[in-house]
Amino acid sequence: MAKTAQDHPTMPSEVTPEVSPFDQFATAAARFVSRAWFFALCVLLVVVWVPSYFVFRDVNTWQLIINTATTIVTFLLVALLQNTQTRSDEALQQKLNAMADALADLMSAIGEDKPALREDLVELRQAVGLEDRESS
Repeated sequence: MAKTAQDHPTMPSEVTPEVSPFDQFATAAARFVSRAWFFALCVLLVVVWVPSYFVFRDVNTWQLIINTATTIVTFLLVALLQNTQTRSDEALQQKLNAMADALADLMSAIGEDKPALREDLVELRQAVGLEDRESS
């Protein structure tokens, strides 16, 4: 029977290492745009765009070019970077769940004769949504 998130927290070892082609592309794009030289390229684009006014001689066309280019790039990058951030957040949450589960197990093992630790264990389990498991 397959385990669900309600049965227990997802552990890092239970996460499949398979990453979709889109996720791979989003990760590569995030690496690409987070480099200093990419920022320098963006600054260079603006520096080249500013004097292009003398080529177009129309302020509306001149502004439309930079507005359109930056809007398209921003729109696409937000989608890609949100993908990588969401996956990063999920991976971090899975690690925290595993640590909380391990801490709860440790507290259970050493807290049987310590009422204060037992109360902390109950509070931890409630805080992170861990089920109270029976020991065998």
